[in-house]
Amino acid sequence: MIYPSADKIDKQVESKYALVILAAKRAKQLKEGSRPLIKTESANPLTVALEEIANGSVVHQFDET
Repeated sequence: MIYPSADKIDKQVESKYALVILAAKRAKQLKEGSRPLIKTESANPLTVALEEIANGSVVHQFDET
């Protein structure tokens, strides 16, 4: 099970779709070598990305085109 769960994070992001996109993009950055913005025990990039979003360290800003 992934912690934190998407149900607890959806208040920071306007939709679950936006949460999935944001988490995937941040996890890809972490996998490519970006440093985590928070201290975490996890080595899984997706879990780290979700923890960063839940913590407020990563916020979404999507272009509306």
